[in-house]
Amino acid sequence: MRNRSFRISRRTFLVAGSAFVACPYSCTATDDGHGLVRSIEKVTLKRGRTGKDETWFHPRACMVPGANGPMSLMTLQTIGGSDYFGPVHYMTSIDMGRTWSVPSEIPSLGRVRRDDGWDECVCDIVPEFHQPTNSVLAMGHSVCYRGTKFEPAQPPRWPVYSVWKNGAWGIRRKLAWDDPRGAFIYTNNCGQRVALPNGDITFVMSFGSKNASRSAAGVHCSFDGSVLAIKAVGKEMKHAAGRGLLEPSLVRWRDRFFVTLRAEDNRGYVATSDDGLDFSDKQPLSWEDGEPLMMSSTQQHWLPHSEALFLVYTRRDSSNINVMRWRMPIYMAQVNPNTLRLVRETERVVLPLVGDGVNAPDDVPFSGNFHITNVTQDESWVTDGEMLPKHGYKGDLILARIQWARPNQLVR
Repeated sequence: MRNRSFRISRRTFLVAGSAFVACPYSCTATDDGHGLVRSIEKVTLKRGRTGKDETWFHPRACMVPGANGPMSLMTLQTIGGSDYFGPVHYMTSIDMGRTWSVPSEIPSLGRVRRDDGWDECVCDIVPEFHQPTNSVLAMGHSVCYRGTKFEPAQPPRWPVYSVWKNGAWGIRRKLAWDDPRGAFIYTNNCGQRVALPNGDITFVMSFGSKNASRSAAGVHCSFDGSVLAIKAVGKEMKHAAGRGLLEPSLVRWRDRFFVTLRAEDNRGYVATSDDGLDFSDKQPLSWEDGEPLMMSSTQQHWLPHSEALFLVYTRRDSSNINVMRWRMPIYMAQVNPNTLRLVRETERVVLPLVGDGVNAPDDVPFSGNFHITNVTQDESWVTDGEMLPKHGYKGDLILARIQWARPNQLVR
C-alpha cells in the first residue's frame, strides 16, 4: 500500500496522556495453566459513562499493514437506546492503539430514507483487512427506524457493507442472497470471518424466513476489493429454541474451521468443519467435565494463538447473578480442539465486572458486544462498548490488552 494511504494529520490525534486510563487489574503468566497469558490490562479509551464523551458502541478493530508500519482501524457507532444506533464512524491509530484519531462518520454507512417511510441504518459492523485486494471490508447489517427507538417489527434485513481502500470509503452495498429461507433476515452481524488462500471470504450466516428459529450455514463468497458475492451455501444447522442461532463467529485454526453460535436457551454452541461450509453437529459449550456453561443470549468470539485456541465469552457467575444476561465480566478460556470443551483452569477475566452485580445490578455497566484483534505477535485486544440502560445508556469505550508470554506466530 502506498504511503499516502496513511497520511493522517497529527491534529486529529488525541494526546496520549489524557486519552487512556489504565486499570490495575492484571493476571500473570503463572496464573495461566499453559503459560500463554502474560498479563491483561484494561484501558479506557473514551469516558462515556460520566457523560464527558459520546457513548460509543460496537467497537471493532483490524490491523492494516503499511510501508511505515501497521495502522489500526476501528469502526464504532453511538447508542441511544436498546438496539438504537447512530451512523457508523471509524477512527485510526498509528501507534498500536495508544492514541486515536477523532471518530469520523463513514459517509456510506449512515441513515438513508426509504420509499416505505423507514430510515435504513447499518449496525453490527465488523472490519477486516483483505490482503489480496489491500482493502478493508466492513460488513454489518441493515436496521430500520421510524422514530426515536427500535421497533421489533422490522422489515426484511440483510448484510450491508462498505470497502475502505487507498484512504477512502466506497459506496454502500447489499450482499444479495435470493433464497426464501432468508426472506425475513440473513446476516453475519458481529461475526468473525476468514479469508481463504484464494482470496475468497468465508463466514457463517444466520438466516430465517420469519422472526423465529433461525438457522445457520457456512458461506463462501468471492471478493474483488469492491463487490462481495455469495458462491456457495453449506448444510443448514437448525435450532428450535427462541430465535434460533444468532451472531455466529468463525475462525480457522490448524486447518479446521470452528464456529461459535449465540442461542436463547441459556447455552452457546460450537461446531467444526473441514471446508467452512458443512459443519458437524453443534454441541453446547461445556467445561471438560461435561458441565455446560450457563449463558444468556450473548456473543462469543474466538481468540486464536498459534499454540492454543481461546474463546472469549460471558457466563453466569456468583458475582453477576442479578446482572441482565450476565453481561459482565468478559472471560477467556482455552478450547480443547478435540473435545471442543473449555479448559476450566485456563479461564481468565478479560474485562472485570464494575460495581456490585448482586445487590446493585442496575449500576453495573453491561458488556458483551465485543471484538477480538490480533495486533502483534505479543499482543491481542478485546474491544468493547459499555452501556447502562438504567442511566441513559451511558458507558465507556474500553480495550483489554492481552500480552502473550510466547509469540503468536499467526501474526505476520
